[in-house]
Amino acid sequence: MTKISDCILIVFPKLSNTRGSLSVIEENKNSPFLIKRVFYLYELPQGEKRGVHALKETKEVVIPLSGSFEVILDDGTDKKTIFLDQSNVGLYIPPGIWRELKNFSPNTIVLALASTAFSLDDYISDYKTFKKMAKSGQL
Repeated sequence: MTKISDCILIVFPKLSNTRGSLSVIEENKNSPFLIKRVFYLYELPQGEKRGVHALKETKEVVIPLSGSFEVILDDGTDKKTIFLDQSNVGLYIPPGIWRELKNFSPNTIVLALASTAFSLDDYISDYKTFKKMAKSGQL
């Protein structure tokens, strides 16, 4: 069973000079998996939530490219809230963790790296179903 303690912050290298900053993400070097999909969230209305699901197989890293937000993590037993506000720090979320992204600051952009191509079958979007699967060891 996946635990909240399996969710870790990843600090990506940050190279800065007078022209600005640059961070690099490389598969299996500072990314904990091979990246099969990249997507991003933007134009996020105040008060809305994103995520609000668990994934059966997909590993993800979420990174605040701009702005800040909170991620509520839930392993079916314990919950934890992580605040993300640095563009070179991502949160690794393994399969089997319920996540909710919320409290977006204005102009937030969230970059997500995923270990699989999109499949609707990978998603658990009903919290009661997630809890049942987590308690029975299916995740």
